[in-house]
This record gives sequence, C-alpha cells and structure tokens, in this order.
Amino acid sequence: MNWISISFFLAIVGLTLVVTYIAAQRMSSAKDFYTAGGGLTGWQNGFAIAGDYLSAAAFLGVSGAIALTGFDGFFFSIGYVVANLVLLYVIAEPMRNLGKYTLADMLTARFNEKRVRGVAAGGTIIIVILYMIAQLVGAGALIKLLFGIDYWIAVLIVGVMMTTYVLFGGMTATSWVQIIKAVLLLFGTGLLAGLVFHKFGYSITHMFDTIAKDNGESFLIPGMKYSSSIDSISMMMALVLGTSGLPHILMRFFTVKDAKTARASISWATWITTIFFSLTIFLGFGALHFVGIESILAESKAGNTAAPLLAKYLGGEVLMSFISAVAFATILAVVSGLVLTGASAISHDIYAEIIKDGKLSAGQEVAAGRLGSIAIAILSIFLALFAQNLNVSFLVSFAFCIGASANLPVILYTIYWKDFNSTGTVAAIATGVLSCLILGAMGPNIWSESGHAIFTGAPLVDLAVPAIITIPLGFLAGFIGAKLGAKRHNTAEADSLYRTIRVKANTGARMC
Repeated sequence: MNWISISFFLAIVGLTLVVTYIAAQRMSSAKDFYTAGGGLTGWQNGFAIAGDYLSAAAFLGVSGAIALTGFDGFFFSIGYVVANLVLLYVIAEPMRNLGKYTLADMLTARFNEKRVRGVAAGGTIIIVILYMIAQLVGAGALIKLLFGIDYWIAVLIVGVMMTTYVLFGGMTATSWVQIIKAVLLLFGTGLLAGLVFHKFGYSITHMFDTIAKDNGESFLIPGMKYSSSIDSISMMMALVLGTSGLPHILMRFFTVKDAKTARASISWATWITTIFFSLTIFLGFGALHFVGIESILAESKAGNTAAPLLAKYLGGEVLMSFISAVAFATILAVVSGLVLTGASAISHDIYAEIIKDGKLSAGQEVAAGRLGSIAIAILSIFLALFAQNLNVSFLVSFAFCIGASANLPVILYTIYWKDFNSTGTVAAIATGVLSCLILGAMGPNIWSESGHAIFTGAPLVDLAVPAIITIPLGFLAGFIGAKLGAKRHNTAEADSLYRTIRVKANTGARMC
C-alpha cells in the first residue's frame, strides 16, 4: 500500500472533518441545517456551487470520455459551461425569491397542495440517487486503483464519510467542504494541464496534430461516440437545460441572503467552471497520448481513471496520489451535497410538510433530516454496487435529462404562465421522470450488442440520452395537464396569487 497516497487521503479527510466539527458547533436550527442560515456570500456560494457542479463526472468522467472518444467527450464540457448562463438569466433570481429550502417549496408557493410537494420530492430523490451512484462509482474505481481495495469496500467508505458531514455539519459543513474541494480541483487540474502543455512544447496546434497523427483525425471531429447528429443535439439539450432543474444546484440559492447575491454566486461559478472545463481537453488528450487507450481500459472500462493514470505518468506516485486525493475530495463534496438535498426532500417535504402538515419543531425537523440522510445514503450505496462498469458521465447526463424534462418545465410555467395549475405540475414532473427512465432503460448505455453495457442486446432507442424526446414531452404534459385541470383551478384567487408570485419572483417583495 502506498503511504504517500494514504498521507494525502488522510490530510483531505482530516481537513474536512475539522470543518464539519466547527460547523456542528454553529448549527442550531433547521435553517442552519438545510441552508447554512442563508449567510453565505456571493463568492463563497459561487465556489460551493462549482464544488457541487464539478463532480466525479466532470473530473474523472469527462477526461476519460475525451481520452476514449475525442471531441465527443468534450461535448460534456461545452454543455456544462453554457448551462450556467441559463441558470443565471432565467432561474437564479425567481428561485431565490420564491423558495425556502427545496424546489417543492418554490412550487408550493403558488400551488399549495400536498400532491405537488410529493411529486416534486419524488423527482428530487430520483435525480439525487442517479447523481450519487455516479460519484460512488467514481470513488470505487479511484480507491481500487490506489489501494487495491475491493470496489464494494471503497463505496462503503465514501458512503460513511459523506453521511458524517451531513449528519453533524449540515449545509455549513457541506458548503465549506465544497469550497475547499473547488480550490484543490482547480489547482490540481491546472497543474496537470500545465504539465501536458509543457510536454507538447506549449503549442496547442502541436498537441492536436500529434493526436490526429497517432490516433486518426476522428478524435478531433464529432462522430466517434455520437454518430448521429440527433444524438449529439439530445445530449447537449440535457446538459444545457438540465442544470436549471438539478435540485442540489437549486438548493444552493437558498444559502444566500437575497437574489442579488444568488446572481453573484452564479457569476463566480461560471468563471470557475469555464476555466476548469477548458483544461479538461489537455487532461483527456494527454491521457490518450501518454497513457494510451489500452492502459486506460485495463484499469476502468469506462475510462474513469484516465486523469489519475496521466498524473502517474507525468509525476509518478506523488502526483498521482495528490490528484487522486483531490478527486476523492471532489466526490466527498458532491455526495455530501446530494445527501443533504435528498434528505431535505424526505424530511422537509415528505415527512414534515406532507405527513405532519408542517407541525414540527426545528429540532424534530433536523432529526428527521438526519434520518433521511441515512436512508438516501444506504439506498445509493446499494445501487452503486451494481453500476461499476458504467461511465460516470453518462449517469450524470441522465440526471441532467430528468432535471430538464421534469423540473425545468414546471419552474418556467410556475413563474411565467398565468393559466398553469397543480394538475399541470403533477403531469409535467411525472411525465418527465417516467419518460427519461423508460427510454433510458431501452438505450445504448443499458443495452449493447458488443457487451459494453449492463445487458447484451440491441437497444430499442438509439439515443444515449433521450432529452430531445423527453424535454418536449415534459413541457407538453404540463400544458395538457393545465388545460385539463383549468375548470377546477380557474378562480379569482388563483389569478391574484399568480400576480403576487410574479412580483415576488422578480423583486423579492410581496404585494399588499
């Protein structure tokens, strides 16, 4: 066992546990647990959002995807960056002004019905579990590479740690772990990219020419993985629109004091993610050239260990240990945020608001949140044990697809459509979630004739991510559902509430 690796890992773990201990001393209410008391500044929340956003899929999955599929792997990077603009200009301010702890809070500000809260919480839990599986798969591959520990043991280790942060430190601990992780990730990625750039004589054209000469022109143009233009468009739709529907990103808008700070948060996060994803092409092509596809596939069929293997080539065991420790911190930060989001859906939305009608003390709600954290962690760990051979970028892009198909339509309709109602809300979320799950289960990431997926056989739907179908379905279901429920909901009170919501969404003020 490599003692250098152990030292880096222990340093990361020790630092995050200290942060959790300090945060635990300051946590005294449900608001502290769920939203860090709403006291984060713009730059703090911006780094925390970036820490949430730059997941194992970003660091391990995207670099691996570029190494194995060239430009098609870079689609992930482009989509992630552009998505921030939608979040900044359309979603951030209304979400902060209307919500409290969760997406369901924002929706029930207009449609105060238990079925709306229930279906929103259910969609949140599904997205969180998919996203968490991706992180746990990345963690398992990483720790197995470094320490030779069995995959299932590595997943359990990460599961226990992520739950510890949430149980004792809540959102404050989670936010600072994400901030620390974002700084480390930027430094580690910049260091690797700089070393690769040096190897190619500080010439990006020389790097591209070398890749094309050694591996073929196909690595520099679209089509290796997404041979269909429709498939490429579908993937980009999921990535660009899906961020605005991810519950663990939306929840971060409640950790700041006002909409102005929420917008500043996204500005910071946009710059951070743009810098990071611009560097992933150096990591991917560097791994392709210096490590080689065969060596990458030998360690992980999905390519999830490309970045650590590149670090080993460039800087030996020391650099690989540092980069792996940074990747480990990345996973810990993201999964802790996901656990907290899933726990809020279970404890706040389902238990406190639906079952107990909002009649819980702050202490009882925090206790329920902790139990919800344990439940989400156990379920995610169990499912991750069966997903070892999936590329983590695919899993995350699928979560993005559900966010874009189920949550984004209801957010936009709730804010901007006067005739929208609770029937449309339930129809849109249910259709978006189910269509993604059903079509995804029929797709090439689940079925493959070559045996590179979970099952062997021809896919019935030839789309890696079916967003081009499911996003229109989500919007259409919301529209039809609202029309079908129009007679039930068409009242003067509903019209007055919509006007109040529009004012509050754009200004944060209530109408008298």
